[in-house]
Amino acid sequence: MLALVDSHCHLDRLQPDKAFSSLEQQIKHTQKSGVSHMLNVSIDLDNVKQVIKIARDNANIFASVGVHPSEVGKHKFTVQDLVNLARHEKVIAIGETGLDYHYENTDKERQQECFRQHIQAAIKTTLPLIIHTRDARKDTIAIMREKQAEITGGVMHCFTESWEMAKQALDMGFYISFSGIITFKNADSLREVAKKVPLERVLVETDAPYLAPEPHRGKPNQPLYVKHVAEKLAQIHNLSLDTIAQQTNRNFFTLFAGAG
Repeated sequence: MLALVDSHCHLDRLQPDKAFSSLEQQIKHTQKSGVSHMLNVSIDLDNVKQVIKIARDNANIFASVGVHPSEVGKHKFTVQDLVNLARHEKVIAIGETGLDYHYENTDKERQQECFRQHIQAAIKTTLPLIIHTRDARKDTIAIMREKQAEITGGVMHCFTESWEMAKQALDMGFYISFSGIITFKNADSLREVAKKVPLERVLVETDAPYLAPEPHRGKPNQPLYVKHVAEKLAQIHNLSLDTIAQQTNRNFFTLFAGAG
């Protein structure tokens, strides 16, 4: 059976599914249905222990430690705090972190400070970074260069930016991850970017429970739907789904060596 990896999801935030008595049962069903591994990504410090617990309690589920840029105003933390949280054996990445200038009244300085802290923590732990960037191309790349993010590398998650930015990240050794957005009807420009990214540097993700792909757009997302992302990527490159699955799986285990 074809197996895929969901390189970025938020299992702790999935809405309860009436078909299953527990999240663990839903995870087992997902894995039996062809999504063999999942990376459960932290977005705040309030829930990071739950993120790690889900990974600890389920085979082939892994975790990250980080604070989403939109959440940094709610938390005070140090580089060492992130390092300490990342000591669990199922933690394989630092993030998600980065910059998000989409909303008005964004505290850009605080986001930038926290982004730098995450890069420092990644270097200290030798773990790859998971980077979120939205409407902040110039500053994101500038801070990655300033703090030498290329030392650890990582992934530009749920990528929706330009080819120019993708190329800059690729040049620093980063991977580019595509979500269900590439299936949206209005995402032609993003599909053009996906066509240019070398397949050996591509990941697929759901970002569940957000951004469900077609034909589930508008509904809660789930890791099972990563197949739709892979199918669209296969269509973009005129390759088989099996080829895309094998390559993106290989990329995941190369980047996130702790999952191997």
